[in-house]
Amino acid sequence: MEMWRRQNLLFITCIALICVASTAAVIHVSGYEGRDVNVSCSYGEGYESYEKYLCRNDCGDSDVLITTTEAKKNKYSIYDDKKRRVFTTTISDLSSVDAGKYWCGVTRTGKDIYTEVRLEVVPDSCCDRSTNIQSYEGGSVSISCSYESEDQNNLKYICRGKQPSTCLQQALITSDNKRKGRFRLTDDKESRKFTVNITSLTQEDSGSYLCGVHRNTGLDVFSAAELEVKDPSLFHSVVFIVPAVLLPILIFALVIVCKYKCYKEQGGGVNMNRNETKAADAEEAMGGADIYENQEVVAGSMKGSSKKQSTSHQYVDTGGDQQDSIYQNFNITDDIYCNEFYSKGEKR
Repeated sequence: MEMWRRQNLLFITCIALICVASTAAVIHVSGYEGRDVNVSCSYGEGYESYEKYLCRNDCGDSDVLITTTEAKKNKYSIYDDKKRRVFTTTISDLSSVDAGKYWCGVTRTGKDIYTEVRLEVVPDSCCDRSTNIQSYEGGSVSISCSYESEDQNNLKYICRGKQPSTCLQQALITSDNKRKGRFRLTDDKESRKFTVNITSLTQEDSGSYLCGVHRNTGLDVFSAAELEVKDPSLFHSVVFIVPAVLLPILIFALVIVCKYKCYKEQGGGVNMNRNETKAADAEEAMGGADIYENQEVVAGSMKGSSKKQSTSHQYVDTGGDQQDSIYQNFNITDDIYCNEFYSKGEKR
């Protein structure tokens, strides 16, 4: 019976240890290529004087990277804060091969205490896309940066360049200090957007900018902007040069349009040829007389015809020669009127 109780107690203890181990939090750490990263692990009370270490894989003797008995080894350094019961390992000059699983260990009699660590290494650059902004020297510009709802109360900042790893240390302005020289930061938490206004721009302000949102765990979040500050004199030059170049072209186009309209009003080439033919026939019929002389003939003919027409009211029967003369006068009148229309078209 005593043996059975001991076996049950050992079984329950093992189950409890497994449950504790399975619920232990995994430490997630991220760092930038070429930079340093800190891996911090806490331990329980009473282990202040015990040896601590960082290892990989199965944590055999060859897998131990550094211990608290040696302050620095290769690219690793370690420090034990016994008051806070936290030891921190710094890994320098990160590369992609440094990414993966690590273990924080505490040496003790029997089995050591382990805490799992997952390290992520990312390139020290940002971003795949950026916002292009243009302004002029001496003016001002606003750079707007969006963020997630979970970051509403986090620190916001902006810096120059494309390296996220040093952005916070080189920040031009932060949300803790919303006015600094030519820079002013406003944070609209309702629309989840903060805006940085830059005044008195110079061409030296041109370049890359990063909007950063600080996070307590993991890497900060960034968005990128490209600012181009132009010389205002170039803008004014374009304003005056472009009209000067376009004006002659517009004038030339108007002349062509006007000539085309005049050409259409004159009836085009075909109508002109027909009018010329009629004019030639009329001139030949009149013996080469001037068109204006034909007008006098028309007037005289019309008087004569009117007299003859009035006479025809008195005499019903008229001679055949007289009728031929009247019809001939009418035909001449028609030709002259055609010539007069053509002459007016030429004068236009």
